Amino acid sequence: MVDDNHRFEQGCDASLLLESTADFRSEKESERNFGMRNFKYVNDIKDALEKECPGVVSCADLVILSGRDGVAMLGGPHFEVKTGRRDTRVHTTEKDADTYLLPHDAGVDAFLDTMAKLSINAPQAIALIGSHTVGRVHCVHLVSRLYPTVDPTLNASYADYLKIRCPSPNPDPTAVEYSRNDRGTPMIFDNNYYKNVIELKGLLRLDNALFLDPRTKPYVMRMAQDRDYFNEQFIAGMSILTEHNVLTGSEGEIRKNCQWVN
Repeated sequence: MVDDNHRFEQGCDASLLLESTADFRSEKESERNFGMRNFKYVNDIKDALEKECPGVVSCADLVILSGRDGVAMLGGPHFEVKTGRRDTRVHTTEKDADTYLLPHDAGVDAFLDTMAKLSINAPQAIALIGSHTVGRVHCVHLVSRLYPTVDPTLNASYADYLKIRCPSPNPDPTAVEYSRNDRGTPMIFDNNYYKNVIELKGLLRLDNALFLDPRTKPYVMRMAQDRDYFNEQFIAGMSILTEHNVLTGSEGEIRKNCQWVN
């Protein structure tokens, strides 16, 4: 059973990478993790690491380092992260993820509350969600804002565009149907996310809600105007998030294959 100290899910311990077995459905299967793809690249990196230095780099560290370098490669800030994490031997389940991870339509209260429990303050939390400046949202998580009527907090002309991207109120959950988070610079880690939500062009309900809520609007406005401030708060938030509830030493293991416990 996953206890309170292990929620979200268990911290940075590579639990997401574990595959389902005959006995349980992994958190990877959760609707909350829909859209998580390309795990094959993690496996490719792990295979290369095991050939070069077997049993040294955990899957948890691999994920953190890959994320850090991905941000920098897309034009975002480079920042240092600590290493030495171990991989969990505990299987977190689909049910655990459904219970403890925020749903795609979460509001500002739930978002700030979840971040506060991780000791992440409001500007840091809003900077972390600014990572939505890259990537995409799948239609299954968009259509509730488009059908049967358009969400009034969504820019009307943008809603027309999204209906082209997601023409059905019942999209095929197995199809790769999506819209880019940022149409202007979709693969650049910049502060365009905030400029978009100021125009009410955020894809998720939370995106526009952060601009409309008086508690968070000042941070959205400042990050839209000051990319350095966004980068500074993002790094601060990531430093906390990547060190949340990590396993070290005998608390975990270094998996040989990220999909399975040793």
